[in-house]
Amino acid sequence: MNKEQFKAMLADRDILLSDKQMEQFDTYYKVLVEWNEKMNLTAITDEEEVYLKHFYDSITAAFYFDFTKPIRLCDVGAGAGFPSIPLKIVFPELDVTIVDSLNKRINFLNHLSDVLGLSNVHFIHDRAETFGVRGEYRESFDVVTARAVARLSVLSELCLPLVRKEGYFLALKAASAQDEIASGQKALSVLGGKLENIFTFTLPVEESERNILIISKEKTTPKKYPRKPGTPNKMPIE
Repeated sequence: MNKEQFKAMLADRDILLSDKQMEQFDTYYKVLVEWNEKMNLTAITDEEEVYLKHFYDSITAAFYFDFTKPIRLCDVGAGAGFPSIPLKIVFPELDVTIVDSLNKRINFLNHLSDVLGLSNVHFIHDRAETFGVRGEYRESFDVVTARAVARLSVLSELCLPLVRKEGYFLALKAASAQDEIASGQKALSVLGGKLENIFTFTLPVEESERNILIISKEKTTPKKYPRKPGTPNKMPIE
């Protein structure tokens, strides 16, 4: 997907990018590739692939969820900033917090934010399990996103404790979503969530399957969740 296709395909979805926003994506790509030579941020470095598999793929969440209203968003395990930084570029009014366990990635994101001229972005070096019990963050976000971090039964325990009651958890998944939903239903219920919608589509050009799970937060998460670091992965709620 070249830049022109990227802009045109988003326009088909009524997402109209300005010259400034296109410049921000161009800068994002260049900084990503530059820093990727020093540290492992992504295996994908070809420009057209980055525009498709990182930028466009991140923004697909906006095809099915309204990001135009005031939203306090937390992105768990965002790595090089996906999906939250592309969403922030497209919807500048978003207030974005990214939590990541690797400080080198946080340093990259701080640099990226400065270069892109972003405001209302916060980068926190922490594990999701310990971040989720911190009083100033627990159940404080309107929306929590995660892309390709862990299977749903594990991911729910990392993300749902951060979502305020009546907020949303958006999980961006590849082709294994149906299996994950089957094994993740108990975790969703225990943690106060409910699968409201699943949107399945194919990524253009390469025609690979994508799924966006929209999970609403119906009840407060019990205080014992999230458990200690590593426990959700070793002993998921299933």
